[in-house]
Amino acid sequence: MKDLPSFESVLAPVIANYLHLRRALGRQDKAERCVLGRLDHFLAARIADLTPESFAHWCLTLEPLASGTRREHLRIVRNLCLYRRRGEPTCFVPDDQLFPPVHQRLRPHLFTDDELRRVLAQADALRPTGTSPLRSETFHLAIVLLFTTGLRRREVVRLTVRDYDRRERTLWIRDTKFHKSRVVPLSADAACAIDSYLAIRRARRLPASPDSALLWLRERAGLTWSGDAFGHAMHELIRRAGIRTAAGRTPRVHDFRHGLAVRALLRWYRSEANVQAKLPVLARYMGHVSIASTAYYLGFLESVAGSASARFAQHCGALITASPDLGGGQ
Repeated sequence: MKDLPSFESVLAPVIANYLHLRRALGRQDKAERCVLGRLDHFLAARIADLTPESFAHWCLTLEPLASGTRREHLRIVRNLCLYRRRGEPTCFVPDDQLFPPVHQRLRPHLFTDDELRRVLAQADALRPTGTSPLRSETFHLAIVLLFTTGLRRREVVRLTVRDYDRRERTLWIRDTKFHKSRVVPLSADAACAIDSYLAIRRARRLPASPDSALLWLRERAGLTWSGDAFGHAMHELIRRAGIRTAAGRTPRVHDFRHGLAVRALLRWYRSEANVQAKLPVLARYMGHVSIASTAYYLGFLESVAGSASARFAQHCGALITASPDLGGGQ
């Protein structure tokens, strides 16, 4: 089957046909191919079918994963089994009531100005390499873009020089998550950082054509970093800066994106703007598929909740009266 990996276990025909059906329906199957490929390898090594016993043993291999990730893996296998049951009514189907619970989203870390300076200092201390002669300059710009635009890491590494409009001070984000494209306005500092970075590349006669990567991380043409590799490198800079979350962990690169959303909401609350009316604007800016994803930032953050509570008290506090003393013998 074209572009599909080969499977070797007893479930091989079922897996191949299931993935072929998903493709025919226009579904994305990258996660399914990965999870089912691992399941196939597990079963093939034991020359076993998928039974309650073999499934239980396979689940043990998932223990190092987070609860939500394990649940997603098991959901994928269960959907395969439901598909298989159409032709084999007696086949094993996992009980989803026994799956791990859905984990809560990690609490975002909001970088302070001091922490941002520390991360930038780590980037500036990077030494050039044979494949990355502008290593420190590139990561300095990457941090500025992450902090000021809230771009996803894969959006950052996919940017080309052509995507930057110097006159309008904007970035064109092409065909990103949910197949959405959008124009992202830049702050004056971010635009200045891009201009300075491109000027260095041109002065040193390094690639700066419209089709070259904006964050140029490789000397040989045609090579760019993946989102994961870029994320790992950024994570290492944050770790070296000695920044920790309240739980004692190194913050995620994605927390830069969280921070932009929260700062925008705080500005609107403090200026007494209509936040609900502005949510679609923030959703468009961040590339969310709907404002439901953007509204997530309204909750679970004391800074936003406190501002909302203060505004409510200012406008509606007079409408709230104290409860009568029921024990006062009225």
